[in-house]
Amino acid sequence: MIPMTLAEIATIVSGTLHADPAVRVTGPVEYDSRKLRPGGLFVAFDGSTVDGHDFADEAMAAGAVAVLGSRQLDGVPTVVVDDQLQALGRLARTLVDRLPELTIVGLTGSSGKTTTKDLIAQLASRVGPTVAPPGSLNNELGFPYTVLQAGAATRFLILEMGARGLGHLKYLAEIAPPRIGVVLNVGFAHIGEFGSVDTIARAKAELIESLPPDGVAVLNADDPRVRAMSERTGARVVLAGETPDATVRAEDVTLDDRGRASYTLIMSGFRGPVRLGLPGRHQVGNSLATAAVARELGMPDNELPAALGDLRLVSSRRMDVFDRADGVTVIDDSYNANPASAAAALHALAAMGRERRTVAVLGYLAELGEFERGGHEEVGQLAAQLGVGLLIVVGQAAAPIRDGAAAVATWEGESVLATDQEAAIALLRGALRPGDVVLVKGSRYRTWDVADFLREVGP
Repeated sequence: MIPMTLAEIATIVSGTLHADPAVRVTGPVEYDSRKLRPGGLFVAFDGSTVDGHDFADEAMAAGAVAVLGSRQLDGVPTVVVDDQLQALGRLARTLVDRLPELTIVGLTGSSGKTTTKDLIAQLASRVGPTVAPPGSLNNELGFPYTVLQAGAATRFLILEMGARGLGHLKYLAEIAPPRIGVVLNVGFAHIGEFGSVDTIARAKAELIESLPPDGVAVLNADDPRVRAMSERTGARVVLAGETPDATVRAEDVTLDDRGRASYTLIMSGFRGPVRLGLPGRHQVGNSLATAAVARELGMPDNELPAALGDLRLVSSRRMDVFDRADGVTVIDDSYNANPASAAAALHALAAMGRERRTVAVLGYLAELGEFERGGHEEVGQLAAQLGVGLLIVVGQAAAPIRDGAAAVATWEGESVLATDQEAAIALLRGALRPGDVVLVKGSRYRTWDVADFLREVGP
């Protein structure tokens, strides 16, 4: 955050100031009063159960110099606005405008956004001071909040961009206009809100359409809907993928016994061996997008193979692989799920369990709308086709996963429907064998309780 007076902030957000206009905000902007530091600005959001304004005194005691809220507070310096989210966005845009040397990278996709954002940030930080959000701060609150973490020394701002409807990415791009835009894929995530995959593609393309003529669009060459976005931008297009015409390409992909990929990286005549430390075949595409961005940010081609090999997972519950004392290997991918990410996780499970029994604990896939039953059935079919030995489906809403698996006549595995996470844990207590490989995957419905049990309880 660049220091600003309360008078400046009130003007930027079209607010009414109830404080000394000369007071300066020199610390971070926070909406969690527990994170405030001296000189900060506390954004108080209204709420039916928890009202941020009730924590104003706590924020001031922590060192905040003022509150940005919807009403004046007795004895508390306040900037009053009609809409705190819009005010946060305006404040973030002003900060961007005051940092002309800042390079903004915007990234979107139906799956893999958070992981790839973390990977890009790791390489960007090798080139210059970098700000990126922790976890998935990718909406109209988390996005400007992340922007406001940048300061005069920041060289690269890596932003994850999420959408639940048309116009969402356009709005985010207006807050922090990216010079580099990355689209990873177009899938079924949030299809219940969009209505069709084509509508999802149009929404993702808003990022590419926002790029300036001197910008760069990094597009997944292996996804036809993403590749087609090259027609929707005047920016330079860089294709990343495994197709022969990709600018940044992987050849000769192999997987080791931990599901980690090795490949030959090819870029404009350069060739180099890459050995990823990340589990999952899908990380090849994520790492290629990362390499494409890192080149644009100034990393030399000959440094990329080793740098890609050094990449590690940062955000929790995303392909987090750990071994137990009894030889059971667990893949904790329980943060969230959609059909595409579930398929990627199942392929990783199959790769890691080639000579071992595989167990998949799969929960509900949210926001699929009219595609809900079909989406779940497809995941179950894939689990069976990949030879999962034991399929535990968690919750009645996810039951079509089991139906999909049962429809695969050649499958020789076993499936069980657990009523909830506790029932799934009870099943695992009696069913796990030394040497099993277990995947835990689901959409934010406490499926991670199962992963935590597997992590905390020994054999």
